[in-house]
Amino acid sequence: MEREKRPEAQAAEAKTSVAAPGRFPTLTRPNGGASSFHAGNLVHFPRVTVNTVDGMSDIVPHGFRSPYRANPLLPVIVFAALLAVPAWCWVFCRIEPGPDEIAILVHKTGRDLAPDQILATSPGQKGIQLEVLPEGRYFRNPYSWGWEIGRVTDIPAGKLGALTRLYGKDLPDGEIIAREGTKGIVAEVLRPGKYRINPYAYDVAQYDAISIHPGSAGVVTSLVGDDVFGKNLPAEARNKFLVGKGQKGVLAEALSPGTYYLNPYMFTVAEVNLQSQRFEMSGADAITLLTIDGFNIRVEGTIEYAIMPSRVAVLTQQVGDMEDIIKKIVLPLARGFSRIEGGRNPAKSYITGDTRQKFQDSLDAHLKAKCLEWGVAIKSVLIRNISPPEEIASVIRDREVAVENARKFQQQIEQAKSQAELTRQETLAQQNNEKVAADTERIRAVIAARQDQSVRLTAARQGLSVAKLETEAASAQADAILLKAEADRNVIALNNQAAANVIATEIAAFGGGANFARYSLYQKLAPNIEGILSGDDEDGIGGVFRSLAPRPAR
Repeated sequence: MEREKRPEAQAAEAKTSVAAPGRFPTLTRPNGGASSFHAGNLVHFPRVTVNTVDGMSDIVPHGFRSPYRANPLLPVIVFAALLAVPAWCWVFCRIEPGPDEIAILVHKTGRDLAPDQILATSPGQKGIQLEVLPEGRYFRNPYSWGWEIGRVTDIPAGKLGALTRLYGKDLPDGEIIAREGTKGIVAEVLRPGKYRINPYAYDVAQYDAISIHPGSAGVVTSLVGDDVFGKNLPAEARNKFLVGKGQKGVLAEALSPGTYYLNPYMFTVAEVNLQSQRFEMSGADAITLLTIDGFNIRVEGTIEYAIMPSRVAVLTQQVGDMEDIIKKIVLPLARGFSRIEGGRNPAKSYITGDTRQKFQDSLDAHLKAKCLEWGVAIKSVLIRNISPPEEIASVIRDREVAVENARKFQQQIEQAKSQAELTRQETLAQQNNEKVAADTERIRAVIAARQDQSVRLTAARQGLSVAKLETEAASAQADAILLKAEADRNVIALNNQAAANVIATEIAAFGGGANFARYSLYQKLAPNIEGILSGDDEDGIGGVFRSLAPRPAR
């Protein structure tokens, strides 16, 4: 009868309920058991009824135990594991180059590098990778990858970067410029800017950029290329001062003003000044020439010159720098021409006259024509000083002084004439203001002016005669004496004439010479006569006064 009981009744007889809070079910342990098949055998397990909080029920084996009840920290462990994995990736797998930084990767697994390799140039190889990571955030497995944070290569303004490739095959003997896939110096340079350069792949050396200033040119010398003595060059292309592109040596084309970024391992540049230069021919560089009459003349001057831009390259190689151009071209040409041309004239012609100017013009034309063949442009030639010997310089100086004195005296004569004319005009003005006395004063003024004029003319002529005496010798002095005597005679004559004119005027005023003589006598005697005792004899002293006695009436 026990076996015939319905399962529902059995469950109701011995049902024990355990309510679990939350989502855990309520477990009921019955007296009976349920049957199940395992491995082909009939096995009996206690039957457990699971009542959930939502009213549903299920039957589970009697020996089942919930994992949550066995290890209550398991949810915490699972949650911590879920948080630890991202944290571990963030700390140990994250690669984050910052601004101006790069990440250099090292592959820890893969194929080994060849003995002559230092970088992994293909995927799947161990070692330092050629490519770098720019700034950003990346994640790599630390088991397979290592990395290093480096700085970007910063080329500042006015600089350039010369690259040297550190990996690849070795260069052939005699070459320094790297080809594709070989070690060595890279022909291209880095201009100012920032570059992501792998420091294990390239070495970067910074140099100043080549700056050609205004008024200058750059002569370029190629350090690499075909040798000018190579067997492949034709004979006419050898032993030249300049070479073509792709050859070693000085290039024909010069650099104009500006900034250039040339590889210093491939090219050197020499800056040459093209502006006008002045050379002073003085001191040890002065020119000494021998004149036709055997005197040594020392010539000092200034030469202004400049290098022609089209010939700067060949000129600097064929001659040298600016000092060499003066010493080897300009100065020898100037000295040679001066000594040849200077020997055609006497020494005095270089002191007076226009020979000095002709010599300067001829020297200027000669230097311009000859220096142009070398590529030197002569701007101007100026002769500042020509120093003759002292034995002729003093004589010439004295003659020049005499000439200057003659000119000075001539000016004095002209000034005296002008002064005389002014005096005459003043005298005429005074005559117009006065009536009767005006004529007399005018005559006196004219006489005084003429006298003054004669005196000044005489003095001027005398000074002129003295000046001529110094240059013309004794004959000029005799002429000066005669002129002075003649001047004195004229002065005396003019004085006598003036006195005579005055006496004549007075005689005319008295109506005759006797009256004037009597008047003069009376003026002389009257003041001194106190008394006269005499007869009226005509032969006596009283006869003098007879004419004054009153005549008897007829």
